[in-house]
Order: sequence, then C-alpha cells, then structure tokens
Amino acid sequence: EWVRRYQKNGVETFLKSYTNYSADYKMNVLNYMNETGTSSRDTAALFNISSPGMIRNWKLKFEGGGYDALVSKKKGHLSMKKETKRTTKSTPAEGSVEALEARIKQLEMENVYLKKLNTLVQMQEKLPIKSKRK
Repeated sequence: EWVRRYQKNGVETFLKSYTNYSADYKMNVLNYMNETGTSSRDTAALFNISSPGMIRNWKLKFEGGGYDALVSKKKGHLSMKKETKRTTKSTPAEGSVEALEARIKQLEMENVYLKKLNTLVQMQEKLPIKSKRK
C-alpha cells in the first residue's frame, strides 16, 4: 500500500498521520470511485488515504444509512453545556451552489487522477521492452 501511495503522492504520503475527513470529502471519494470504476486500493492511493479499508467502510456506511452515516461522530464524553438550537444540514439540493461546488471539486479530483494516469502510461511506454531469452 505504501509503495503505491508513494508513487502517486510522493513524500506527502508520509506527512499526515491522522485526518478526520468531512462527509462531503467522503462522498466525493465514493462518487469518484463509482464513476471511474477504480478499486478502493487505487482510490486510496490517489487521494492519499491511509487505508483502502477505510473507503470500503465509508461505502458500507453510505449504503446502510445514506449521507448522514458519513458524518463523523465526536468521540469522548458529552459536555454538560446547555443545548442550543442546531440547524440540520441536509444534502445540497441539485443545482444549488453547494452541489455545484461539490461537483467542481469532484471533477477537479478526477482531472488530477487522469493526468497522473496519463503520466504513468507515458512512463510505461518509454520503458524498454525486454525480450525473453530462449
């Protein structure tokens, strides 16, 4: 896994140890994987996510509970503060600014992936072909 991530992301692979991903980011990763047909392993390497299993868990959570299941739950003890009114955030309506921004992010990530893939294909083509000896 580390080699593949290093090939895709270079030194950045080793810089972050823990990241709390937003539900929107998780959704973008799952959408990208769904639209391109990439494996969870390749997707994890592309997005520099530490484990392909994490993406598989996101997928299972989404299939079981939708977008809300991707929202990270705070860990630890609950505070004893008075509760204030909370506004519920629903998934952005199609055509809304949020939905369009999410789509732009998704397309930008897809663009980066395709550029990296193209670079890898070009590098592969430049390698000399080794013939088998009989």
